[in-house]
This record gives sequence, structure tokens and C-alpha cells, in this order.
Amino acid sequence: MIVNHYKLRTDINSYNLGGMGCSAGLISIELAKSLLEANPNTYAVVVSTENITLNWYFGNDRSMLLSNCIFRMGGAAVLLSNKARDKDVSKYKLVHLVRTHKGADDKHYNCVYQREDEQGTVGVSLARELMAVAGDALKTNITTLGPLVFTIHGAVHVLRHPRSKEEAVLDEIQKNLRLTDWHMEPSRMTLHRFGNTSSSSLWYELAYMEAMGRVSGRDRDEVHKQRVKVPID
Repeated sequence: MIVNHYKLRTDINSYNLGGMGCSAGLISIELAKSLLEANPNTYAVVVSTENITLNWYFGNDRSMLLSNCIFRMGGAAVLLSNKARDKDVSKYKLVHLVRTHKGADDKHYNCVYQREDEQGTVGVSLARELMAVAGDALKTNITTLGPLVFTIHGAVHVLRHPRSKEEAVLDEIQKNLRLTDWHMEPSRMTLHRFGNTSSSSLWYELAYMEAMGRVSGRDRDEVHKQRVKVPID
């Protein structure tokens, strides 16, 4: 709300882990990284969960009923360490974290919004503009992150969160970025098998890629997540 009211910049770092929805998992990684930088020889555990009973909508507004259909319960945990002795046993090294915050723009701010319907029933409304604003945020994020990760050294894996309005959004992303079915497979299979488990979905996709033998020690993994803030009215 503060970002939207004061029209703050897109590269601002703000934390409200209870209201960041699907973005909370990856943003928590950034927060854990900052805590580890300030506390040497330490571990940090990030637990991402989705509990669909908390925001279940009992009304009749179609824009708010959609979330009842697409979200599923799930969870995942990530252990981070800044201990030198863990270097040889760690799966990944965290190199770059880039955040894109479009909350200053009203279309982005209102595309996923928790509010009351005409009968006073609370739910999360998904606007028709969701796909357009998600694409805009993704473009900004890639423009910033691209020079950091798209190099001649190693492969880059792109993990796309299977977000709301699911297949339609994935189709739009595949079209705009000219990705192949192979690139989109982890996102689509995660959606097919588990539904949208919110902040933990990205880790489901990464686990799928590991199980399919897609990740090697020389690869660079790019986890794509634009933040879509869910304001509390």
C-alpha cells in the first residue's frame, strides 16, 4: 500500500511475507540471504506453504471464485548456509537476486486484490489485466537480470511459477518469450500434478528438473518470479 500510494521505484525492497502470496517464497530467500550476510557461520531455513482454507471464498463473485479452483495445498523448505565447510555438499550457490516491484502502478496493484464482495464476503479478486501486467513485470525483470545470468558459460534454466489463470498465463509467456515446450514442461507438469501451491511451486519445478536429469553442476538456474502483491482492503 505504501509503495502504491507514494509511487515508489520498481527496484524497491519491501517485506510483508504474510501478504506477498505466490512471491513470498523467493522473496524470503532474499531476506534469508541478507540475514546470513549479517550473521556469519549460520544456517537459515525458508519454509514455503500454501493453505487454501485460509482464503477460501464462499461468495458468488466470479472474479473471486477462480482462486478456489486453481490453488492446492503444498509446501517445501530450503536450507541456506554461509558456512565454508558446506561448500562441497551444497546443491546450489546463490549468486544473483533481482526483484521487480510494480506496486506503484494501479493496474499492477489491483490485479490481485483481497476485498469484500457486494455481500461483504472476503475473497481474492483476479482482474482480467493479470496476464498483461504479469508480462510487463516479467519484461522488466528479465531486462535487469539478463545481463547477470545470460553468459556464454553454462546453461540457464528458467523456472516459471504456474500462477493464477494458469494455462493461459503459461501460454502467453511461452509465446512472448519464444520458449519451446521443453522449456515450459517443468511449469506445466507442476501445475498438472500439484496445482498452484503458491510460494512453494518454484521448488516443485526445480525438484522436477532434478528428477528428470536436467540440472548439472555447471548449469545456472534462473528462478523467475515477479512479485504480485495481494493488498488487504
